[in-house]
Amino acid sequence: MPILGSAQTPADLPAASLSAERLAALDEIQRRVLWLATNMVHVANKVRSNSAGIKVGGHQASSASVVTVMTELFFDFMRLGDRISVKPHASPVLHAIHYLLGNLDRSYLPTLRAYHGLQAYPSRTKDPDPVDFSTGSVGLGSVAPNFAALVDRFVRARFGGSPTGFPRFLSLVGDAELDEGSVWEAVAEPALGGLDNLIWIVDLNRQSLDRVIPGIRVRQLESMFRANNWTVLEAKYGRRLQEVFARTPGLRDAIDGMPNEHYQYLLRSTPAEIAGALGSAAPRVPPDELPALLADLGGHDFQVLRAALDAADAAPGPAVVFAYTIKGWCLPIAGDPLNHSALLSAQDISELRAKLGIPDDDEWASLEPDSGGGRLIAERSALPKRSSRQAVRPEQIPLDLGRGYKGITSTQRSFGQILTAVARMAPEATQRLVTVSPDVATSTNLGGWINKVGVWEARDSPDAFSVLGPRLIEWQRRPSGQHIELGISETNLLMLLGQLGLADEPLVPIGTLYDPFVARALDAYIYSVYSGSRFILVGTPSGITLAPEGGAHQSVVTPSVGLALPGVTYWEPCFAQELEWILLESINAIHRPEGGGASYLRLSTAPIDQGLFAAGDRDDLRAGVLSGAYCLVDHSSEPGADRTNTVQLWATGVMVPEALKAAEELMLDGVFTSVWNCVSPGRVYRRWHESFAGGSEPVSVTGGAPAVTVIDGHPSALAWVGSMAGVRCHPLGVTGYGQSGTPRDLYQEFHIDADAICAAAFGLLDTV
Repeated sequence: MPILGSAQTPADLPAASLSAERLAALDEIQRRVLWLATNMVHVANKVRSNSAGIKVGGHQASSASVVTVMTELFFDFMRLGDRISVKPHASPVLHAIHYLLGNLDRSYLPTLRAYHGLQAYPSRTKDPDPVDFSTGSVGLGSVAPNFAALVDRFVRARFGGSPTGFPRFLSLVGDAELDEGSVWEAVAEPALGGLDNLIWIVDLNRQSLDRVIPGIRVRQLESMFRANNWTVLEAKYGRRLQEVFARTPGLRDAIDGMPNEHYQYLLRSTPAEIAGALGSAAPRVPPDELPALLADLGGHDFQVLRAALDAADAAPGPAVVFAYTIKGWCLPIAGDPLNHSALLSAQDISELRAKLGIPDDDEWASLEPDSGGGRLIAERSALPKRSSRQAVRPEQIPLDLGRGYKGITSTQRSFGQILTAVARMAPEATQRLVTVSPDVATSTNLGGWINKVGVWEARDSPDAFSVLGPRLIEWQRRPSGQHIELGISETNLLMLLGQLGLADEPLVPIGTLYDPFVARALDAYIYSVYSGSRFILVGTPSGITLAPEGGAHQSVVTPSVGLALPGVTYWEPCFAQELEWILLESINAIHRPEGGGASYLRLSTAPIDQGLFAAGDRDDLRAGVLSGAYCLVDHSSEPGADRTNTVQLWATGVMVPEALKAAEELMLDGVFTSVWNCVSPGRVYRRWHESFAGGSEPVSVTGGAPAVTVIDGHPSALAWVGSMAGVRCHPLGVTGYGQSGTPRDLYQEFHIDADAICAAAFGLLDTV
């Protein structure tokens, strides 16, 4: 298996014309970056006190492999407005560069992986220096620039260009990250085709955590990028090795033909062993120069890198540069297949310090201002800083549309109607609203909205089927459209929603998907909210209520996901009026400075009698709904009610009618009930949790009465209600996988119907 390619490898690109002075300055900077990054990890692990005795960790080898690449990017290639995602294990290099550029205070350098210090992996929200994209969840941070580039194109089409010019979106990816399926979901996404401001750089050091990657894998990866219309380029060999190739027949073929493991071994071998392995192809150079010559790869050559990056920049669509590097470059652990988590010894650090010319009295020294590297740093530091997100907030959506909802309908159907009504009643306020769907727009009831606002595409593309006459959905694609349709990938949906929620131009992103597949997108969901993004996710239809579809399309754990995710408010309304107020509140919360955030709405196709909704003052009802829970029926204070015959029923979503039916049956048996409609388990739980710290007041519940909770999902999502109320609680919910049938069949199967609620209530009262 060849290490560095085969006869199919593209010809070497000509080296870029960087002056000798520029090259010397870049080399001076990279040497200092290498030291700072390596020393950060050393101090964190072997100098700083560690009272916990837990491994700190860090990645000296993984950082070293990209020092040249990142020095070239930050101090030569990148321009104002460009944004970059840096592979997780290179965070020390990113911090070292920002320190040299004046973007990070010196006091942070010894704090890698410490409390309130530099994070283990680049974090937009937790690191003190500028981080464009959080990374750490392998395969997600690397593809975030793809979706940011699409968002940039969408924003420019709708709102015009920005004063920072036309930015490029770059991603520095570890070669082992390309094993992640999320990478290829993004690369193959049709909506991302033609993005000519997207560049990936693959750190091809041929090692993952525990192994050397087979060389044939590189050719496969390049073919996969080409199949998806990416321009594929290589920064493969350094200039010196290329020059030796030209006068040494067979040398290139000998290196190309080596298995990866053999090449890695030779990196740590003696000159004699290298010469013996190359045989007649060995170059005529002084023996002590052979190791450095063999290690002269394109990913460590500024001119070769710049040429590849320039070619990528000029490519008509997205481009990827495979930069061949050495893991642990310039460190004593270079090329060792077990160097991923290896740490240099104190002696190694001392020798590296002397080798790199670090002042004896200042381990965190920057470069002298009058040196070539110092002047280049000053030149780059003087560039204007990219402005943060605009302070402009979208116009507020009305808090109440003043509509009424009658008859029998579902929350899923009402969702599309409410969204269309918002667009009709408040057209200016909805200009920044954008919907996204993974090929399920019509089946999640976005049809009316799409007909109103159109599908977004960079160029006008009329619906070819319009000649057939009026259609239920008019798929008119145009730059002014406000709906983005993706392929069937839930991961891509959540990645795009995340980047829409982080756009410099404030947007209101709403995404729809089938609720059972929230779990499939969970990694990307967590990534997006961890990055600080705000958006609305609508999961519909949900639960075993989608009975005929069978267990594969019935969600069980999604309420728990919504409840547990930090930065997300989980809502599950029963009635259309509740959904209207919740949706309007969620839209306005996206750009609310305090008390805002992302929202998750769990909806259903179950038809609900809207006449069951509470009567009363509209403002009071709205306040009750938005508090997270309100009492729909209360018999607990009627004559004859006492602690021996009173129960409170807590129901969420489509279970509310079952709870109301159970309440009627219990009253016939002399049991007095209060029925609580918990439209947001997330908001109620958060209020209760915050009350311990003197924050929000918890929901005021019926005192002393035991509680039955019921939800079309795992019962743990409401099991805490008893603790909140200080009473015994019997939580009902779905604890197994569903199957095809009717809702009534499955409600009985999992004991969440009215009869089961009554049985649970009697069980609690029997113990009073």
